[in-house]
Amino acid sequence: MNAPAITELPVVVIGAGPAGLAAAAHLIDQGVEPVVLEAGPTAGAAVREWSHVRLFSTWGEVVDPAAEKLLAPTGWTRPDPATYPSGGDWADLYLQPLADVLGGRVRTGARVTGVSRAGRDRIVDADREAQPFVVHITHTDGRQERLFARAVVDASGTWATPSPAGGSGLPALGEKAAADRITYRVPDLKDPAVRARYAGRRTAVIGSGASAFTALAYLADLATSDDGAGTKGVWILRRGISGSTFGGGEADQLPARGALGLAAKAAVDEGHADAVTGFRTEVIERGTDGRLTLVGEDGRRLDPVDEVIVLTGFRPDLSFLEELRLNLDERLQAPVALAPLIDPNQHSCGTVYPHGHRELSHPEQGVYLVGMKSYGRAPTFLAMTGYEQVRSVAAAIAGDLEAADRVELTLPETGVCGGAGLFDAPDAAEGYGGGCCTPTPQLVQLGVTAAAGTAAAEDSPAGGCCGS
Repeated sequence: MNAPAITELPVVVIGAGPAGLAAAAHLIDQGVEPVVLEAGPTAGAAVREWSHVRLFSTWGEVVDPAAEKLLAPTGWTRPDPATYPSGGDWADLYLQPLADVLGGRVRTGARVTGVSRAGRDRIVDADREAQPFVVHITHTDGRQERLFARAVVDASGTWATPSPAGGSGLPALGEKAAADRITYRVPDLKDPAVRARYAGRRTAVIGSGASAFTALAYLADLATSDDGAGTKGVWILRRGISGSTFGGGEADQLPARGALGLAAKAAVDEGHADAVTGFRTEVIERGTDGRLTLVGEDGRRLDPVDEVIVLTGFRPDLSFLEELRLNLDERLQAPVALAPLIDPNQHSCGTVYPHGHRELSHPEQGVYLVGMKSYGRAPTFLAMTGYEQVRSVAAAIAGDLEAADRVELTLPETGVCGGAGLFDAPDAAEGYGGGCCTPTPQLVQLGVTAAAGTAAAEDSPAGGCCGS
């Protein structure tokens, strides 16, 4: 029996999160058969790990059009498009129904351990592009399998690989030894056991994005509750505080995203959290009482804390792609054509023009990193961006370049100008100063029920948008 032609093989999609399932829907819409491989036990497994966090994008912004088209015949109705889902809502009311519609095309408990060209490692040129992709899989029962594919769409996200507390990008000395008092996720303070861990305690929050804003707002809310007396946050920033630190406030075109930054500012202004600026953690020491002392690279020692919440971003796991020829930016680990658009050292005004298969392509034709994985180490990823990516990629795989090159998305602005800059100017730490195009955020009262957070999965922390 002759082997099937490459074009008769399915497209392997890695990850059954928002971008992965949307990719499958768009491939089906293009007449291309997908196989979705999910390492977790259910679709949206990573999203479910932050089910308590509310997205700052509305339902109208986190449902993919092609996915909705697949769901419509089942009687599925999108929730009120103006409301904000939690991660749990997103998983239960959208991702799982979509996976159910896709049926056997979604395989859970299937971890991808390697991707290559069949019979060709990364150094072999001869007849390379004529070979299908081979995908190695390990199932939860230990069984191993391989699949052949015409193309590979990696939507596995970055949720499983959070960045460490260490300012050098490596774990701080003592960080691993203090693992029992450190978390790399926004804690669910509605869970009684988790709440007891932080109530009345002094907690360091390391990070400057939406995840950190969410954690600060949660701790501030705990501090004002009956069981939270004595709760105190210590917000540790590697840069100074400027007008853009808290986001765009009322100028943000995603209102809940702007409100989240204002909630973090309120936590500081009302005394529920102290801000420590220009601090890059070098060492984490454990005292005889079990409390942790953070030591900066400049020698500063902070007062001991009981817990540490590390929200310094995420990074892609590229280990299973090492036999492929990828063209990734040396800093962000994002596709080189996309990197300049999202580089926090240069990127200004919080917008990225919609992009697709051309920005996401690699020397290895037929492989695409999409969703949060495509951003590498860059923050502030929107689900809408991922949906536009996979629409374009699916069209390109199907050979419809006209549709693949078409732009079908306008992104909301953050209300922040002047570049994100990983380090502010020396005088930026003095007060809250103004940003280049947004007024200083004004103090508002905001409880955690109104605070929207980040998504994860491939949108990792992060929800309709991720920022970390």
